Amino acid sequence: MADSRPAPIVLVHGAWGGAWIWRRVLGPLRAAGHEVHAVTLTGDGERAHLRHALPAGGISLQTHVADVVALVQAEELSHIVLVGHSYGGMVVTGAADRLTAQDPQALRSLVYLDAMIPLPGEGWGQQHSPEVVAARTAAAHANGYALPPPDPDGFGLSGADRDWLLRRQVPHPFGPHPHGPYREPLDFDAERWARLPRHFIDCTEPAYPTIAAMRSRARSLPGFTVHEMATGHCPMVSLPEALVALLLSIAA
Repeated sequence: MADSRPAPIVLVHGAWGGAWIWRRVLGPLRAAGHEVHAVTLTGDGERAHLRHALPAGGISLQTHVADVVALVQAEELSHIVLVGHSYGGMVVTGAADRLTAQDPQALRSLVYLDAMIPLPGEGWGQQHSPEVVAARTAAAHANGYALPPPDPDGFGLSGADRDWLLRRQVPHPFGPHPHGPYREPLDFDAERWARLPRHFIDCTEPAYPTIAAMRSRARSLPGFTVHEMATGHCPMVSLPEALVALLLSIAA
C-alpha cells in the first residue's frame, strides 16, 4: 500500500545562512502536516564556530553534503522533498546522489530554490563571471578562507528584513584556492539524478545575478519544472506565504 502521509521536507540554506533563515516557513509547513527539518551546514549559522575549530580549508563541499545525509539518516526519513537555496543547490545535488544510491525511493522530489544546478564535475563558482570569481576569492582569502556576507539589499530585502539578515549572516566557508566549497567539483550520477522529479523556483524581482546561468539551465535541461516567484533571492524571508504554498503544491 502506498504511503499517503505528507512527505517530509528537508530545507538546506545557501551561503551565509543557517537553519534560522527558514523560520517564517517552518510553522506553516508543519501545520499542513509535514515533518520539516532545516539543516545548518558546518561553519554557518549556529555552527559558525566550527570554521575556527577546523584547520583552514577543513570544511569542504562534501562536508556539507554529509551534513544533509547525516540528518536524513539520523531522522530515518524517506520519500523526502529536498530543498536547496542558492549555494544549497550544490549540496542537495550531492546529498540526493548519495541518498538515492542507497535507496532509489529516498527522494520524492528535488527543489532548487533560486539555486545552483551543477552538472557533473562542476564547482559552485564555475558558472560565475571572472570578475565575481576574482572578487570573491580575494575577499575570502583576506578573511581567513571565509567569504564575507554581502549586503542583503542585493537580495531585494530592505528595512527590518534587511536588518534581520545583517545581524544573522556569517562568513561562509570558502577554502584556500583551488580547494574548498567554492571551487570543489561535484561528481554525481547524472542518469540517477535525471530520474528524479526536479523543480527550479526562479525568483525574478530582482533577479540575483550569480544565478543567471542557472535560470537558463533549468529551462534547457529535460525533466525540470520551472516556477516563477515575483520576489528577490530569499523568498523564505520576503514572501514566505507564497513559498509555503508552492512547496506544499510540489510536495503534494
